[in-house]
Amino acid sequence: MKKRQFLQNAAVLTGTSLLLKVIGIFFRIWMSGHLGAEGMGLHQLIFSVYVLGSTLATTGLSTAVTRLVTEAAATGNQRAIPRVMRRSLILTLALSLASSAVFYLAAPWIGRWWIADVRAIPALRVLTIGFPFMGISACLKGYFYARRRAELPSIAQIFEQVTRIFITMWLFFQTAEPTITTLSAAVMLGDVISEGLSAGLAGVLYAFERDRVSPDTPHSTNDRDFRTGRLVRIAAPITAGRYLNTILRTIENIQVPRSLALFSGSQELGLAAFGNLKGMAMPLIFFPSSFLSAFSTLLIPEMSEAMALSQHLRVRHTADITIRITMAASWLCAGCFWVFAYPLGQLLYNSDEVGFYLQVLAPLVPLMYLESVVDGILKGLNQQTRSLKYSLLDSGLRIALILLLVPKLGIRGFLYIMVVSNLLTCLLNTGRLCRVASVPMDFGKWILRPLSALLIAGSLAHLLVAQTPIRTMSNFWIVALGCTILALVYLFLLFATKTFTQRDYSILKKKS
Repeated sequence: MKKRQFLQNAAVLTGTSLLLKVIGIFFRIWMSGHLGAEGMGLHQLIFSVYVLGSTLATTGLSTAVTRLVTEAAATGNQRAIPRVMRRSLILTLALSLASSAVFYLAAPWIGRWWIADVRAIPALRVLTIGFPFMGISACLKGYFYARRRAELPSIAQIFEQVTRIFITMWLFFQTAEPTITTLSAAVMLGDVISEGLSAGLAGVLYAFERDRVSPDTPHSTNDRDFRTGRLVRIAAPITAGRYLNTILRTIENIQVPRSLALFSGSQELGLAAFGNLKGMAMPLIFFPSSFLSAFSTLLIPEMSEAMALSQHLRVRHTADITIRITMAASWLCAGCFWVFAYPLGQLLYNSDEVGFYLQVLAPLVPLMYLESVVDGILKGLNQQTRSLKYSLLDSGLRIALILLLVPKLGIRGFLYIMVVSNLLTCLLNTGRLCRVASVPMDFGKWILRPLSALLIAGSLAHLLVAQTPIRTMSNFWIVALGCTILALVYLFLLFATKTFTQRDYSILKKKS
């Protein structure tokens, strides 16, 4: 029953993520039409500060809540769950309010000297209001995931995205002087209002869900395992790591357009190139990862429970199958982006430049997707400190290379940096997982077979789409037909080469 619930939750999160990303892509297209490439670049810089300010109140505590609530439920200590929630909410409010105060006061300095664009100051001040709402939502989502109630945070997320879009569009149309300054502030205000409404809805859902908690079992563990100190010990390295990493990534996001400006001789051109890459191409690259993101989120309580019950074989099987599913899916996505990059860029943004970025980034998709999933598994296995070290190493290397290469090579230099960065972090995290979970590296099933299948399927899809009847169709039909052909041939070859066997199916069937 529990495994069936896992798959049901994965389906809920996957569907929610797909829906949100579809809505988000079209909303970004709409925003890019109003803000332009330069405005999208400035929005990305402001949003990186938003992420930095909210990290302190959200990242580590959400994971800590998921792990502790999962452990309490698995060991029969249900009475510890309300205390964990109460302490986590108090802690997140304290941290988020402090963060709001600091960033509000620092907004003029950040706008003038850090972002180096005073047009960002109003938006920076507005965004600080949303930090407490984000902290509350993060803790409540952590609780829902631990209780295997993925549909509840999904409801809150859909509600948040829909209200964000309607509020932002309404604010855009109400703006008397639609400049980059006022529109950027309107986007942030829409985010803040939607975050507040979503946190309120999550609180109502939590109040109803809390009454479902069953009494303690006779063999419940000691309450000392769930005190504030343990909450902090789990959350602190994750929060510190993400905060330091976010600081470094914020520095990176600010330095990239500056370095691009040095290369091109124009701040506007540098900001526009940054907007095309980070504001338009990257969201498309991560769009298909919805299913894998759901896996990553749900694997934290699954792995925490298995470790708490010393079920090491379950840990190994789950990690092994998850890696193979991730690699198989990510190679398929990489092939679609590689073959149909330019039709996608034209279809969604009417831009060959976005298509160029999609094609260049396509080979990195397996590394990006695998790193995201492995990170979720490692957190469930209490490996957050090691992930912190890898993340800090990666961020420090990226900043050093940005300062060295981007002023000389422009956006081409930054793309080289992304290759080095993603390869490094993926190898480090995956290697650590294989050691901790005793998972043997199977390069044949992880890389060689999927890649061989992809090369055959991609070549066939490219040849078919290149035929005159299809080539004269609209970009939509070229992408739709081409990706369908590629996917069908690729999946057929995966099963024909026994990348997935009957034994794998049997294990998955037991889990369902």
